[in-house]
Amino acid sequence: MRLLLARHGESVDNVAGLYAGSRDSSLTNHGVLQAKRLGAHIAGRHAAIGPIRNLFASNLQRAYRTADAIAEACQLQSGDSASLVAPGVIRVEDLREKDFGSSEGKKFGHKESADGSESPESMRLRIDRFLDHHLSPIIGRLAAENAAVVVVSHGIILNVLLKALLSRYLPKSPSPLIAGRSDPEYLAPWSNTGVLQIRLERAESNASHQLHGVKTIHCMVEYINNVDHLEGLKKTRGGIGSAKFDSRQRTMDSFFLSTSKKRKIEEAKDQ
Repeated sequence: MRLLLARHGESVDNVAGLYAGSRDSSLTNHGVLQAKRLGAHIAGRHAAIGPIRNLFASNLQRAYRTADAIAEACQLQSGDSASLVAPGVIRVEDLREKDFGSSEGKKFGHKESADGSESPESMRLRIDRFLDHHLSPIIGRLAAENAAVVVVSHGIILNVLLKALLSRYLPKSPSPLIAGRSDPEYLAPWSNTGVLQIRLERAESNASHQLHGVKTIHCMVEYINNVDHLEGLKKTRGGIGSAKFDSRQRTMDSFFLSTSKKRKIEEAKDQ
């Protein structure tokens, strides 16, 4: 099976350069386009990674709206195929980003205060709960299948999840993680909608393994921070791309399409 760990699309607080761990920052217009690109990319890879069986997301909107875009793309991809079932998004509070305490909402570069900031131990407890209650049972069932699970969350907590996965499941070979970084909060980089893909499979179990309690599921990180789906995507200028996305407004595509049609009509009248 494949496990895809993805960061959310660009948020308003990302653009503003603010610490936004537990703040429920909205996606920008550009972030929505990134999420749609990500969804189409993942849905289009079902032949290689298998159908998406489960889709988890943090319960902060920048994460679950990114996951919604993946679910919608899977729904379009599934069509009338009985072999493809579009997953629903399961929002999990334990997948929220690190809480920066009194530094929440303050500018990057501001000296981060330890006042109320969440500890590494607290984050690991949250991730262990997520693994125990959600992900590990699924891995146990699907490890031998051609299937995929997607988790959409945030940069720091995704690294905590990655470290926990590598400690639970025997790595099959050295993983291509970022070199020269030993900080557990920054084991791998994550751009907006960047994807890290892990292959999990059952190892051959023998009597010695069973006797010594050796784990029988291997994991291997196949790639990190993949953003191929963003190739050619340009942010709309004039502050539009960085503005907060408003679902009540027309989509960016429909806006520019209608503007283009209107221009053609006006040009025809002038001829």
